[in-house]
Amino acid sequence: MADEANKTAFVEIQGRMIETTAKLKQVQNQMRNKESEKKRAYLTLEELRQLADDTNTYKSIGRTFVLEPKPFLMSEQEKKLADSETAIASLQTSKEYLEKQLSEVETNLRELLQQDPGLARQIMSMAVV
Repeated sequence: MADEANKTAFVEIQGRMIETTAKLKQVQNQMRNKESEKKRAYLTLEELRQLADDTNTYKSIGRTFVLEPKPFLMSEQEKKLADSETAIASLQTSKEYLEKQLSEVETNLRELLQQDPGLARQIMSMAVV
């Protein structure tokens, strides 16, 4: 009876671990995307700053380029930069939370396996096959 309860608990903990790991990878991918967005906005802004104020500047919309004033493009890039920084900070908070949650799940799993050595042996025998 206790053996079945331990198996059920193991399956539940394993499911939470898989779910948390997937969420963590997703957040890390989102952070990488936001970092590249931030870098692109920063580099574009730096290039725009070097241009004279009366220079014709164009914004890419799909395959089309539209004439836009330099101050408009600069403010757009500054907004993208600020939005990316905000998103990265938010994602960092989420990442830290998920890492803490993953650590707790790993601890629970270790405790369960130490509590029931028979279950640990059974799991190890299944993993080898």
